[in-house]
Amino acid sequence: MSDRDRARAVLAGLEGIRSDLEDFYKDLHRHPELGLQEHRTAKKASDALRNFGYEVTDGIGGTGVIAILANGEGPTVMARADMDALPVREQTGLPYASTITVTGDDGTEQPVMHACGHDVHVTCLIGCAQLMAQAKDAWRGTFLALFQPSEENGDGADAMINDGLTSKAPRPDVVLAQHVLPYPAGYVGTRPGSFLSAADSLRVTVHGRGAHGSMPQAAVDPVVMAAMIVVRLQTIVSRELAATTPAVVTVGSIHAGTGPNVIPDSAVIQLNVRTYDDASRTQVLDAIERIVKAECEASRSPKAPEIERTASFPPTVNDEAPTRRVAEAFAAHFGDDAHTIDLQTASEDMSEIPKAFGTQFSYWGIGGIDPDLYAAAAKNGTIAQDIPVNHSPTFAPVTQPTLDIGVSALTVAALAWLGA
Repeated sequence: MSDRDRARAVLAGLEGIRSDLEDFYKDLHRHPELGLQEHRTAKKASDALRNFGYEVTDGIGGTGVIAILANGEGPTVMARADMDALPVREQTGLPYASTITVTGDDGTEQPVMHACGHDVHVTCLIGCAQLMAQAKDAWRGTFLALFQPSEENGDGADAMINDGLTSKAPRPDVVLAQHVLPYPAGYVGTRPGSFLSAADSLRVTVHGRGAHGSMPQAAVDPVVMAAMIVVRLQTIVSRELAATTPAVVTVGSIHAGTGPNVIPDSAVIQLNVRTYDDASRTQVLDAIERIVKAECEASRSPKAPEIERTASFPPTVNDEAPTRRVAEAFAAHFGDDAHTIDLQTASEDMSEIPKAFGTQFSYWGIGGIDPDLYAAAAKNGTIAQDIPVNHSPTFAPVTQPTLDIGVSALTVAALAWLGA
């Protein structure tokens, strides 16, 4: 049986589970949970997997789940989905929209929404896992379904790894994962090599000397210092990197002072960096440190600045050989809907999992936007204005064909290794 025929045999069961998967997805969407709080989501996944006949270990790294389905001699394939939501108030108007709020660490109420599509990811992996269990005659090997917490915070993969993930599952020959993106539903896109950017968030505190606003000669003004740093940071990408090297430096927050006539004694700058390889990442981060220190010295700062990295995501760089294999399987199954996807400026921590196992991986994108809406926006040249993107309060993948495509993509990719 060819890989293509094998995929058709396994996916023949999709029609019979489609309605249940749609209900599963809508329930997840109604009940989003923030990173490392995904107890309900993890239990829902674990219960389903046990019913399918998987050997399940849960509570890994807090809420992570690994499920194992051994089916004779053959390769071992891991498919991964992330589970967490975001502190965003949903504005989709969907009948199954989230109305969930939680109390944050600061005591304030936070709205919660699946604004990044992780509910799609969980549902698609559940569907794939069920189909693999229902059609064991069509494949051989071991299939692993991994459900990861806290991707948005960048610490969920490490939490599972530090809790002994690699001793709780066999080493996979390949790790597979996907993300729903603002492309038309039905679209599937692979990309060998660099795919998602590295992301580093920094908090920079610069120190001055406070004084009355009417007596600036007595002060070292950290507001001016911070302003000069912000302006100079913009020259890193435009003047220090080659025009062919993609990178983004964004200052998202500046905070200083309490009143209009008081020069404060410090200012805090928060910024985010996106790069695609270790060389440019190091170059940009080193340039930030150099600029911050130089501007502080030029301003006669009485104290050295503090530069703290508050979050860090590795670049997602797909291994060439497995990504070619996935792309060939997608071309055979999806035809013209299989594409080469562009570089994405989003970031992920998934690659830490195959790194911990010492294995290769392939990560791809699927579309989730109503195809007619996307086509109209493309015709009008208004995609950026009319198509909600991940993390938007209006981001809402259409249920179908998004779920069918996501289940099919995971299944087709896994079966490219799990031959009968």
